[in-house]
Amino acid sequence: MKRTSILIFALLLGRKLNAQENIAKLTPTVEIGKSLFSNTNKRDFSRKGKVYIHWGWNFSWYDRSDITFKGPGYDFTLKNVTAKDRPSKISLDYINPAQLTTPQFDFRFGYFFKDNYSVSIGWDHMKYVMDIPQKVTIDGYINPSVSNPGITTGNYAGIYKNQQLEVKDDMLTFEHTDGLNYVSAEVERYDDIWVAKNKKQMLAMETGVGAGFVIPRSDVRLFGVGENNFWNFAGYGVSIKAGLKFNVTRKLYFQNVTKAGYIDMNKIHTTGRNDIDRAMQTIRFLENYTAIGYQF
Repeated sequence: MKRTSILIFALLLGRKLNAQENIAKLTPTVEIGKSLFSNTNKRDFSRKGKVYIHWGWNFSWYDRSDITFKGPGYDFTLKNVTAKDRPSKISLDYINPAQLTTPQFDFRFGYFFKDNYSVSIGWDHMKYVMDIPQKVTIDGYINPSVSNPGITTGNYAGIYKNQQLEVKDDMLTFEHTDGLNYVSAEVERYDDIWVAKNKKQMLAMETGVGAGFVIPRSDVRLFGVGENNFWNFAGYGVSIKAGLKFNVTRKLYFQNVTKAGYIDMNKIHTTGRNDIDRAMQTIRFLENYTAIGYQF
């Protein structure tokens, strides 16, 4: 009798262990990326396979830049040009769906291909306004009449060899205000800094690298002639970024990111005579944006 009881107990125990093994096989393993800030994982869920979207507003700062202008009768470079951004005044434009593209904004859509890595595409709508008037170094030449039909250049005509020149609005207006559009693909990494006990609120550091195209709408007047040109593929850009992401819930989050980048444009539209007149420019920029996002 005793042997029979032991045999029945062993059989039931074996069935229980087999059932647990089968459940473990059917239950997927949650893969959570290791954080730079902790040796232990505090989340019990993975972001892998999720998508996200966010929208926000930015401020930008620009390093001194060289701008080259070329066309019939002229080829000159303005060196160490200063410029600033043009943020919209705080108004209902920031929450009006019909006016969301008016301020300086950022939009991004991404996909987590691993728990702590994502790939995204997005649009940084910055604005660039050359300071006028300002004193710059000029190198090159300007004929008394440039472009075709001819544009009179007046006192600006001459041959320049790294001379000082005060640029006024009768010589040049130069803006990318609709805007300096950087359309890029990025790869991001996320490292948990803090996770609440309820696993819903959390703070993470985001870092990333990106590259893409620059599609400005340039408003230019060269010796009084020009227009607010249409958008065009003017060049390329590369960037790096770092920031903080705070989850209010597992899906809703706020984000603040600083991005540093380099832009090279060799097909900037100027007078509207795009087959003969153009400008070239490289820009080093620093951008900070704050966004609200949702993860699906």
